[in-house]
Amino acid sequence: MVGLTRALPYIRLYKGRVFVIKLGGAASTDAAVLRRLAEQVNVLREVGIRVVLVHGGGPQSTALAGRLGIATRFVGGRRVTSPEALESVVMTLNGTVNTAVLAACRAVHLPAVGVSGVDGALVRARRRPPVEVEDGGTREVVDYGEVGDIAGVDAAVLVALLNAGYVPVVSPLAADDDGRVLNVNADTVAAAIACALDAEKLVFLTETPGILEDRADKASMISCADLKTLAMMEARGALAGGMLPKVNAARAALSGGVRRIHIVGYQPKLALLMEVFTNEGAGTLIVRNIADLPAAEQGGAGEAAP
Repeated sequence: MVGLTRALPYIRLYKGRVFVIKLGGAASTDAAVLRRLAEQVNVLREVGIRVVLVHGGGPQSTALAGRLGIATRFVGGRRVTSPEALESVVMTLNGTVNTAVLAACRAVHLPAVGVSGVDGALVRARRRPPVEVEDGGTREVVDYGEVGDIAGVDAAVLVALLNAGYVPVVSPLAADDDGRVLNVNADTVAAAIACALDAEKLVFLTETPGILEDRADKASMISCADLKTLAMMEARGALAGGMLPKVNAARAALSGGVRRIHIVGYQPKLALLMEVFTNEGAGTLIVRNIADLPAAEQGGAGEAAP
């Protein structure tokens, strides 16, 4: 348990600040895990932190597409969304997953409201043109289909909900200026929202405990990384699959003014609170330059006491 004495300096520091927390779709398939996460988010809210949740829904979208006989393809960790697949993605994200997250929040008396990037023109997107992508050592031109790249974020609807005391729960759908619905990577949406809200932190909750030196060894997690570290890891192939979009989103968030990004496993019972309220943390802290951190913080994944 995270002791109140240890947590108090952080509570004082973060009161009134915004945390954007991105929840991987796999977590919402386990009701017990989802409830534990909702309980931790409730703690953050009760101590005055303003939380926005962004969720994915990859496993559920893939499963529904399979039941409907629709093939699913990924390139570079990102989904190729055909017009046929988009319908299943919309049903999954706005229906199954968003409702599951809201139900978990309801169970722990956490006031939450579900929205998508389409609501209030929250996320504006453009259909992604075919692009050349390197995947598995080969390069190819890929048409991602009904997938959008973010053109802008209008966070007014989120600010209104936060000011009213709610936790917004955002699904990563967006629309272009003609009202065409597009699927947008949830990690990218979370980073863009974090920048728009001038968030103190962007937290990715994942199946892995953090960034791994060796993807086959969960014990190889690194506690702290900066842009130089990430570039070296990517060059040697240590970052791939679903982790690569998160790392790219972390880079974008850092460039957009978010000071600290965390990648944390969602399985440990108090991982989120440990990461936020202790110096040793529970996952990987990402910053622009490790050398700029206080000495006490460079050895831990969490935060040095203020």
